Amino acid sequence: METPSVGPSGETIDTPQHRALGSASRVSILQLVRAAGGGLTAADVVAETGLHLSTVRAHLDRLAETGLLVKARASGGQPGRPAWRYRAATADPAPAPAAYRVLAAALLDHLSKAGGDTREAAAQAGEGWGRQLATAAREHADPVDTVVEVLDGLGFGPRRVPAEPGTIHLHTCPFLELVGQNPDAMCGLHLGVVRGILEQRGGAGSGTVLEPFGAPAACVVRVPS
Repeated sequence: METPSVGPSGETIDTPQHRALGSASRVSILQLVRAAGGGLTAADVVAETGLHLSTVRAHLDRLAETGLLVKARASGGQPGRPAWRYRAATADPAPAPAAYRVLAAALLDHLSKAGGDTREAAAQAGEGWGRQLATAAREHADPVDTVVEVLDGLGFGPRRVPAEPGTIHLHTCPFLELVGQNPDAMCGLHLGVVRGILEQRGGAGSGTVLEPFGAPAACVVRVPS
């Protein structure tokens, strides 16, 4: 049974996050996920706790719904539907520019009603958006540098990995609450944006991969050479 918490001045604390943490099992699961920098799947949590898979999934989804965890499919660009991977939500990043947030929210609403492969549909929409964003960016000899500039302007905190040409780590997500509503659509949209930027600047967009939780504390963009 979950009971409301009481704050230091005696007031009752009754927020969705506090209610989610009214379960000792959820608190333990949250601690496990936070300790794993690259995130955990439900199967990983089952192996650590011994809880039933359906119980673990319910706890993980409750934590994600309240914003304590973020989930995405860490496919690495492979076909099929891999298991959800859950990662602890970071401190709130700076929000993306208002116009982009409105556009992303409108697209998410449209895709949620349209059915079909939402990730692919979102990626296609993102490509057009990415091409438009690329036209306003500075000229760079390397199209990947244009991707970094645009994503930095959107608030993703991108960093190139010197030891891995064509690899970018995204350390924040300014659309985090929208990702929580529909991870496939939002991750697909972001992948499409990257592809559109590359195509606009003469890069190889078609083989690009966005891997959620591909590195500890970061999502990973991989651009083919």
